[in-house]
Amino acid sequence: MDPLRVLRAIRFSTRLEFEMGEEVKVAAGDNDVKSAIVGKVSRERIWHEIHLMLSGNQPAKALGYLSDFGLFWVVFTPPSNCKPLILKEDNKDKIYKQKRVYLYASLLLPLWKTVYIDNKKKTAPVVTYIINTSDGDEVMRLYDAVDKFLCLIPLILFGEDMEIPWETDIIEVSVASKTRILLGLLLREIKGLWRAALMMSTFLFKNTAVEGLLGGERREVFMKVEQEILRLGLEKVWEMKALVNGKDIMRHLGVEKGGPAVGKWQRRLLQLQLANPSCGSVKECLDWMTEQMKLE
Repeated sequence: MDPLRVLRAIRFSTRLEFEMGEEVKVAAGDNDVKSAIVGKVSRERIWHEIHLMLSGNQPAKALGYLSDFGLFWVVFTPPSNCKPLILKEDNKDKIYKQKRVYLYASLLLPLWKTVYIDNKKKTAPVVTYIINTSDGDEVMRLYDAVDKFLCLIPLILFGEDMEIPWETDIIEVSVASKTRILLGLLLREIKGLWRAALMMSTFLFKNTAVEGLLGGERREVFMKVEQEILRLGLEKVWEMKALVNGKDIMRHLGVEKGGPAVGKWQRRLLQLQLANPSCGSVKECLDWMTEQMKLE
């Protein structure tokens, strides 16, 4: 069978809603057909068929057929000389979990802020009731990051200085440095799920200026914010170690136990480090802390 006809059969069966014959199904899963798709059919012709499938009325069903017949990684195969970064075994679980959490979050978005009274008479999110695993907590963590991104998007796109409700104790810095601090704090919380949170927040973001400037293109909003995060070097900021730890602060304050004051200065010194990437020593941070204490 012409290997391209297999892809066309999937496309027409989903578009015209008819059942494929058994002979076609057997041929679709044949290894010789798979090899021919990879070796004999140009990427342009393959992608033309995939584009028509996904533009049809049942794209999910078409992708389901590709998966059932073992054709998904045949048509979406990467080049043989690509770097194996996202294909390493030790990264697969993380990638699949991120995808799963994002899909759960998208599906249950209408229930984001819906709560119920649990058996302990406490208010709890409906989402964690429905997803009674650690994934439920991850979905709520993703929603929290979406909420925070929605506050930050105007600041990033338009440089609008404003009060941020989830981080009110910001050190005195320029608007540009404030943006870096807030993005850094958010990404340190959400870590590898930041792109998923940003994607969801761009769909929810409403601003007349964005509609006028970007013609309603949500993709442009996503790309502008993503590019700013990359420009600032924050894409893996959660791997950055704090220069000053709790013990350093306790010694500097002359106290033997931690408490609210230690936590406050830990947060402020982290902000200083985010605002000034060149701040490279414990001494510099503690000197700054001394000056700030004099002002209070």
